[in-house]
Amino acid sequence: MRKKRINFVDLGIIVFIIGVSITCLVPFLYMIALSLSSNSAITSQKVTLWPVEFTLETYKTILSDVEMIYTLGYSIVLTIIFTVVCMFLTICAAYPLTKKRLKGRSFFLSVLVITMYFSGGLIPSYMLVKNLGMMNSIWSLILPGAMSVFNLIILKTFFSSLPESLEESASMDGCNELGILFRIVLPLSLPSIATLSLFYAVDRWNGFQDALFYITDKNLYPMQLKLYQIITANQQLDTQQGEGSVGAYIVPESLKAASVMFATVPILVVYPKLQKYFVDGVMTGAIKG
Repeated sequence: MRKKRINFVDLGIIVFIIGVSITCLVPFLYMIALSLSSNSAITSQKVTLWPVEFTLETYKTILSDVEMIYTLGYSIVLTIIFTVVCMFLTICAAYPLTKKRLKGRSFFLSVLVITMYFSGGLIPSYMLVKNLGMMNSIWSLILPGAMSVFNLIILKTFFSSLPESLEESASMDGCNELGILFRIVLPLSLPSIATLSLFYAVDRWNGFQDALFYITDKNLYPMQLKLYQIITANQQLDTQQGEGSVGAYIVPESLKAASVMFATVPILVVYPKLQKYFVDGVMTGAIKG
């Protein structure tokens, strides 16, 4: 029998992927270890990739806030509404742009692409939200970023890759444009839709800057802004107490790590359920056309 030769190109790719995976995994493990370690272990810099003097004090601090559970539920609802609105607008924009009979299709697409490179800036955006009366409103966290042109292009490319014969057959059977969209196009585009929904959901869940500018009502704070306040409040307490002061407090680095983990868990729960669509949706939407 002939011995199978080692493919050094494949071996190099495997080693590279393992290296990148370790690079991404090590900081994550460090954050977990930091969030589960005691104050003395953190201040003495004993923590590496494994918790030292295991404790759940930081997580108790986060969950002890009576508003935290409300903020978590509100953030989940906000993310769901944002994702639904974004996908609705993206589908409504992407599907007509695949039709060659649409007059001015190139013009509309060019206008959309320009917004990827040029924008009005922070101050005009703030003035627009204020003049529209959306300050301290959930819509200030939804409408300004309600559609990503990049995601629109991916979905448009995916729609364009579908065989035209399917739509022609459905049209001959008496199906109108909405029927073709909901009965033919969208079911076949599930991988791309699931992928873009994940993009939108992660973007909103990690959103912080817009809430910092547009929201002053504590009941409308999303998760990231709430965690930011917890961290800054603990840092101020640390500064006031100073070194060598008496009294137990949580090291800010530990609280930061626990906050990161607390905000990351919901996405980690959702991602595995959409993983089977992820690669297929991205590759098909980006390559075919």
